[in-house]
Amino acid sequence: MPVPDINIVKQALRAPLPGVTGQDPMAPDSRRNIDRLRLMRPNRREGAVLLLLYSNPAGNLHLVLIRRAEYDGVHSGQIAFPGGGRENGEPLSETALRETYEEVGVSPGRITLLGPLTPLYIPPSNFEVSPFVGFTPARPAFVPDSREVAEILQPPLALFFDSEIRKRKTIRHATLGLINIPYYDVSGRDVWGATAMILSEFIGALQAQLPRFAEKA
Repeated sequence: MPVPDINIVKQALRAPLPGVTGQDPMAPDSRRNIDRLRLMRPNRREGAVLLLLYSNPAGNLHLVLIRRAEYDGVHSGQIAFPGGGRENGEPLSETALRETYEEVGVSPGRITLLGPLTPLYIPPSNFEVSPFVGFTPARPAFVPDSREVAEILQPPLALFFDSEIRKRKTIRHATLGLINIPYYDVSGRDVWGATAMILSEFIGALQAQLPRFAEKA
């Protein structure tokens, strides 16, 4: 099976998305089979994240993730995409770009937006998050905001096609108590929750395109 390249990414985002069925394989057990509309609170806030890809010198795609700084909140220390809350009614795609600039220092002018993924509601923080996929042709010069970002991770996109990194364990969550979660093991970092669910849909969309590209090769 070929390694996904930017053409496969573009084709995947032009096709119908897997949606909730693509997110569910990496959803915590407590979240599955729940009516999403009943789950969302009417006073939910809106936000956006950016799934940012870049090419290394060999042409292989890498993904940008951050480890959030420790703070008094439900997502303290978690692995996430750059992103945050919508401001002043701005388009959600602009929210994703602005937050990426604020958190990791990549200018919106360097990023080509390729398309959206399926919005996802996050109950602990009461955010409905809209994910977007962006691309920059070379590794950016990152400037992390030390108040919000403890670490920047840059795993190769191909890593997420390795079933060996998909694992499960039980954790104690600050607001949810003991929960059983699936997660991606990325160099010893646990990528779970909304971030893993967004990745799951994205990888599923890419996998649907790979056989077509293999047939053309």
